[in-house]
Amino acid sequence: MIHNIIKHNAYFDSVTLMLFSSKLGGISGVQEAAVMMGTDHNIELMKSSGILTEELASKVSANDLVIGIKAVSQEVIDLAIKTLDEQFENKNKSSDDSSKIKVKTIDAAVKKMDGLNFAIVSLPGRFAAAETMKCLKNGMHVLLFSDNITIDEENELKDYAVENNLLMMGPDCGTAIINGVALGFANVVRKGNIGLVAASGTGLQELTVIIDKLGGGISQALGTGGRDLKKDIGGKMMLLALDALANDPETQVIGIVSKPPAKEVMVKILDKVKTIAKPVVACFLGGDPSLVEGTDTIATETIEEAAKQLVKLSKGELTTDLQLYSEEELNGLVESEVSKLQGQKYLRGLYTGGTLAYEGMLILDAKVGDIYSNIAMNKEFGLKDVEVSLENTVLDMGDDYFTDGMPHPMIEPKLRSERIKKEASDPETAVILLDCVLGYGSHEDPAGAVSAAVQQAKELQSNRHVTYIASVCGTEKDPQVLSDQVEKLKNAGIIVLPTNAQAAQLAARILERL
Repeated sequence: MIHNIIKHNAYFDSVTLMLFSSKLGGISGVQEAAVMMGTDHNIELMKSSGILTEELASKVSANDLVIGIKAVSQEVIDLAIKTLDEQFENKNKSSDDSSKIKVKTIDAAVKKMDGLNFAIVSLPGRFAAAETMKCLKNGMHVLLFSDNITIDEENELKDYAVENNLLMMGPDCGTAIINGVALGFANVVRKGNIGLVAASGTGLQELTVIIDKLGGGISQALGTGGRDLKKDIGGKMMLLALDALANDPETQVIGIVSKPPAKEVMVKILDKVKTIAKPVVACFLGGDPSLVEGTDTIATETIEEAAKQLVKLSKGELTTDLQLYSEEELNGLVESEVSKLQGQKYLRGLYTGGTLAYEGMLILDAKVGDIYSNIAMNKEFGLKDVEVSLENTVLDMGDDYFTDGMPHPMIEPKLRSERIKKEASDPETAVILLDCVLGYGSHEDPAGAVSAAVQQAKELQSNRHVTYIASVCGTEKDPQVLSDQVEKLKNAGIIVLPTNAQAAQLAARILERL
């Protein structure tokens, strides 16, 4: 049974739509559901999924909100509609808050609010660049959440921002902490004197969370957008952010996390560090350490190592070393898991965080080699069909292939849950490696979703053991509560490590023994 609703000229940002879709997908009896803007691409996706009729598809424009629900009965559809109405009502109540100033344009906002100096832009890409420039020209720093911004547009925005000493974080920037306020996908961490700049969202989350666990705190955490360190952009926002942290009296130690910059951009960054009087720790995941040797930058190979260096420099000591197991206990754990495996030999890494997937892949590649992936470092090991894993495979399930027209797996875990069961059914799968990302914007119970999928996989494969290993990126103050999430994973028989690096290292040890 299929039900469609079209709301003409009703725009909602992608995060809101993902949350709405997630609520519908969680209703028992709903087989498929999507809440999308009516772009040509999204309409084709909904038609191919069987949740939008041809007749209604012809009546939709790109400015319309389209809802498609496929369910087992009219009762379930009625419940889904009621749930959706509640979500819209909650959204409207939030918008109608009398304490909020209501405006329809950026110029009107500037006139009504004295001292306005920061904006978050989340619009369709074709509109986002122009509105971002309006914000910049009105003297505002910007977090640009939107994607589908061209290289030329990004350069134009960042050139203007740099000339006017304004932050232009993005495009596709999903994480920041400004003066203690978490923006986008971010965690609740203590305030402190460590300032961070990152060209990766989950990398920044993992770094802030580990710093918090080690007893340190964050002054500022600035995202740049994933393309900033490419040759075409030249690290413009990374360089400006480093200047900002160097001049911030609340920041005493500076950290950088990203995938390797273009070589010429790396040179610019290292030259900039030479001008900064504060200590700087950098984690260029997969980068050539020799490029940093002999400079004023402290290089690290993992996010965990970067966090430890930053907290040591910040406080002079670590409150904890994060080690849950002694070396003897780890050896015993490895031997115990290996003894249960029956001729299985391969790993499948299923990640919601792209940077965490990349870090895990680097660690595994160094230990066991030849890791296939949809974000492979070596084109030789790029998956031709991401639906089919080969030998040792690590997937970034937040990549465009999986999120094109679908909610990100940090918001809606359904796709990953299905992939967990699929990989567990492969008789050669020995280890399934997972991340679990908490914080604002993330699913309300990611560990619950993972645990349910693992339990279902075990029921389907009752005669064969698979080792499940996970890390949780989060804190006790996050909405999902770290300890609650860890307990759910452990109760499902999943081995939980405190960092992504440790989880990947344990997986590598098991593979080496196999």
